[in-house]
Amino acid sequence: MNRTPPSIGFLHRLHAGEPTLMLSIRGSRTVDIIHIARSTGHHSVMVDLEHSTMSTDVAAALCTAADALGLTALVRIPEREYGMIGRLLDGGAHGVIAPRIETVDQAQDVARACRFAPRGRRSQTSMVPQLGLRPTPARELNPVLDDAVLVQILLETPAGLANADAIAQLDGVDMLALGANDFTAELGVPGQYGDPRVRDAVATIAGACKRHGKLMVLGGINDPSLLDTLVPLGVSSLRITGTDTALLYEAASARAQQCLAQLRGAQA
Repeated sequence: MNRTPPSIGFLHRLHAGEPTLMLSIRGSRTVDIIHIARSTGHHSVMVDLEHSTMSTDVAAALCTAADALGLTALVRIPEREYGMIGRLLDGGAHGVIAPRIETVDQAQDVARACRFAPRGRRSQTSMVPQLGLRPTPARELNPVLDDAVLVQILLETPAGLANADAIAQLDGVDMLALGANDFTAELGVPGQYGDPRVRDAVATIAGACKRHGKLMVLGGINDPSLLDTLVPLGVSSLRITGTDTALLYEAASARAQQCLAQLRGAQA
């Protein structure tokens, strides 16, 4: 019980504005990816169950490995799969990212699913990987896990954006994020991140977070020049470096082109 959960340090880093890196995991199915994340300087991982066929068993194993190596592990749950949250937290996740939230009630359902009564409705347990699977009385276990769990609410629609301030006020919500990919698609301009409505959305969410002491995360935009114009609006220092499948594709493509160039040079 004396070990400080990685998620606590993760939050402290972000509130202090320290550069913090997260690797998104979609295709990997072994803990090798967690070791790679740690050895390449990442502070956290996001296990994506919304965009993959990964099982909860694999997700839990990845989260447990991350915890053991001192990385914070968040799981992006499938849309409104509230019943999955407790199983993932019991299996070793430090928190969840809830996609496509549009109402205060939906956000509150997520926050409450992550915490024990009276703050929430998480089912009681006594053994979790984060505490070494040591049987622990509820009076000791509950406050430790409640304080350490992280909840990120992902806003991806105009309806969700309209409720940003009310959602940011909720107890148990730590971060609000704008999902730029889905948001621009909802606006009818998919992938056009320079649209002024994207900037307005960032400003709206960042303002809500600032008023209520929460963190604002921006996802889906990798253009450095565009990020430079949006970060000063109040975006936190968390950066998603990429998704494992996309990074593998980029590396494989670059290596293939390098090998082809060498072969053609040898034949010239």
